[in-house]
Amino acid sequence: MISALTTLIAALFAALLFNQYQRRRAAYQLAWGIGATSFAVAAAAEALAQWIGWSEPLYRAWYLTGAVWTAGWLGTGTVLLLSKTRFGYWYSACLALAGLFTILVARRLEDPNAGPTALLYAILAWSAAVSIAWFAYLGSERWSRIAVGLVALLSAVALPLVVTAKLPAPGWATDPQTGAPIALLLPPALRLLTPLLNISGAFALLTGALFSAYVFMPKVRVLPYSSDPRQRGDELLFNLAIAPFAIGINFFKSLPLAFASWRRGTLNRRVPATLLIALGAFVPSLTDTLNRTGSTEGYQVGKALGALLLLIGFLVSVDDPDEITLPLVGVPLRALLRRVRGEEAA
Repeated sequence: MISALTTLIAALFAALLFNQYQRRRAAYQLAWGIGATSFAVAAAAEALAQWIGWSEPLYRAWYLTGAVWTAGWLGTGTVLLLSKTRFGYWYSACLALAGLFTILVARRLEDPNAGPTALLYAILAWSAAVSIAWFAYLGSERWSRIAVGLVALLSAVALPLVVTAKLPAPGWATDPQTGAPIALLLPPALRLLTPLLNISGAFALLTGALFSAYVFMPKVRVLPYSSDPRQRGDELLFNLAIAPFAIGINFFKSLPLAFASWRRGTLNRRVPATLLIALGAFVPSLTDTLNRTGSTEGYQVGKALGALLLLIGFLVSVDDPDEITLPLVGVPLRALLRRVRGEEAA
């Protein structure tokens, strides 16, 4: 039931995003829509497997959409949303970390092909990270195109790998404690795509949402920093090094001001919206980590709560409620509520 609920929430989120994309044609809405659709398909595969049992097609669909595509495309949506900012510096750091972690994961796989494959993926990620940092330094939006191109390339590579992978009987593998699917049977070329896309995507979604909240909230700058490219090279490197700590400290110091602004009704709606999105990215990541360490109780609940928080964050962020058109109904949500209230009053 929890997996089915997650499917419905994620599918509604995807439908609303695609509907908004038809109105505005904003690239980040399309990327988020792809990520939310992947989320819904993966959850549907788990729900169906819990009902009729796992099969090889369900296992392949789950891995491609849930383990490979979801986090990568949700993170890409955030990258596109913040393409006009200096967020590229941070995303390049996320890619560098993802490349390093891919190599560390390869060391745990007992396969001679894992090492060279991980090195190839890491070099690709590090090359993209350097290019992204350079264009961010120049103040060019092209850094986001490199990020999108990398995710699109890796997503395209994953598709034939999933379809053609030879899986030993019974054709799927699940965790003995949770019954959740695991990637044990898949080849290294496919398994190593997961840390590369998931780490960079999840960090981009989480930190990008927090960064957006920081941009739109009233601020107290306890620890100043500058990303101005016109400063000396050593000063720029120093400021970039302290920027994550400075933003974190300033963010928490600014929370009382933001709370006071919220009570007065003057807080920009994007602040609570992006905080909800950040929480929606954090909760399933936390429960998935706990699941890997043996604490399995909140695994499915975490995914459902994450999908719900992402949906609510999106709804809060919409400036014009008439833009929210319910799927299949074709009527704006606010108009539908007015119609229902009118019928109740009558």
